[in-house]
Amino acid sequence: MSTSHGYRASWWTYILHQVPHTNFQFEVVDNQFAPQEWSYQQALLFLASIAGLCLAISLVLICVYLIKFCCCASQEDDDSKSRRVCCVTWSCVAAVIICCAGIGIGFYGNSETNDGVYQVTYSLMNANHTLTSINLLVSDTVELLSSVVKSDLTQLEEIFSTRTEFVVMIRNTRRQVESVAQQLTEISSFFWKGAELNPSALAEQVNFIEDYRWLAYILLLLLDLIICLFTLLSLAKQIKWLVIVMTVVSFFVLLLSWGSMGLEMATAVGLSDFCSDPDAYVMNQTQMITNINPDILQYYISCNQDVTNPFRQRLTMSQRALSNIHSQLHGLEREAVPQFPTAERNVLVVQGMLNTTEGNFHHLVALLNCRGLHKDYVDALKGLCYDGMEGILFLLLFSFLSALSFTAAVCSLPRAWKRFRNRDLDYDDMDEDDPFNPQARRQMLHVTGRPHLPSFYSYSSSCDSHSSLRVSAPPISNAPVSQYMNQSALSSGNPRFENIPLIDRQSPPPSYSPSMRTSFISATQEETDTP
Repeated sequence: MSTSHGYRASWWTYILHQVPHTNFQFEVVDNQFAPQEWSYQQALLFLASIAGLCLAISLVLICVYLIKFCCCASQEDDDSKSRRVCCVTWSCVAAVIICCAGIGIGFYGNSETNDGVYQVTYSLMNANHTLTSINLLVSDTVELLSSVVKSDLTQLEEIFSTRTEFVVMIRNTRRQVESVAQQLTEISSFFWKGAELNPSALAEQVNFIEDYRWLAYILLLLLDLIICLFTLLSLAKQIKWLVIVMTVVSFFVLLLSWGSMGLEMATAVGLSDFCSDPDAYVMNQTQMITNINPDILQYYISCNQDVTNPFRQRLTMSQRALSNIHSQLHGLEREAVPQFPTAERNVLVVQGMLNTTEGNFHHLVALLNCRGLHKDYVDALKGLCYDGMEGILFLLLFSFLSALSFTAAVCSLPRAWKRFRNRDLDYDDMDEDDPFNPQARRQMLHVTGRPHLPSFYSYSSSCDSHSSLRVSAPPISNAPVSQYMNQSALSSGNPRFENIPLIDRQSPPPSYSPSMRTSFISATQEETDTP
């Protein structure tokens, strides 16, 4: 397990790390994270193939169900059919609800994964800023020391050429300055030995991949959500063509769900193998790529009292050299400047260089301390192994729920479509002589043509009064009307408002009643018999 201060592998990392790793020959391989080895890659592919096996099982179940649905028509009574239709509809609705719940889990998991990867890139950029600051600080300090050695110390040596003791002090100062520059250069070379250490390039690459991963999952989640909404719409409105389209699209999304589940399963197991012991893999890969001293890597990765600072000796020597330079300049200022006033300007320039170098040195010591880079390292591990792992597990759950939901939808939607196709058969239970039966009405119009139906009232071009409205109403034959009024009186004992013109009642035409049906049939027969 990791020994990094502030990081401890989570329990789900430990559980996934214990998953058996088997290659294609069904041989158990080591679960240590080694993505460059072919045996370890086979183990991850074998885990991903489990989702492929689930896909094959779901396809077999769908085929068996559809074959039974198409070829084995069962004889059932009306009550059984209605109950079965209700069961099919509610199964589709339940599948859609489960899929919507999975979509919500998927959005959360995608956000968590993105937050974890963002934390990794942010920590890498901070580490790159620290390393770049070290490099710039060392290069600026070395350049400053070199310029002082070439200009001011050389001039002082010429000025004090007549005094041997002062020349010796200047030469000692020159050697100390050169020693400090050499020590700082070696410190900088530790980080850029061999290949250049560039965490920003790694951060940009990770961020580039994460952007496309996040976008792909967003599109998949939105596609699932749209399919769920249109599936509910097709069931509510009983739109047959939309049901067919949603069945086909659900089948393709079913393939995507099982595929994403396999990818997420392999990623979760591989990430758990890395997070169970990240220090060893990071040290090996960093040393292999950049050729950095293992002691330096161990110092920044562990950052505890058991590991000594690999820069302590060089920093101590540089600090002593700066102290010696300071004491020698103080002696020159006290003894040589009164005798050689022209040397005062050069001595002050060297003292300013010394003060700047001491400030840069203290800043460099703070940057070289392990706490800053180790904090970035731990933050990256937490982002990847806490938030990233949690997000991948939620995405895995989303893929599993969506795969199950779309499997149920592909099985249930064809039966619902068959029910929608047989809706017109419900008119068989109606009376064929019923004029308000749509089928009987269409047949009658097809045979006799569209009859002229007497309207109850109509408006003329000038609607000044009720009397004008009554005058403009077309006349109706007395026989049907009297028969209608007599039957209405006999059936109810009271013609109620049926003998009052509709315009006086200020109401729409009366609803369907037996008396109206009889009157309508009589009027239609008379118009048909009339030559």
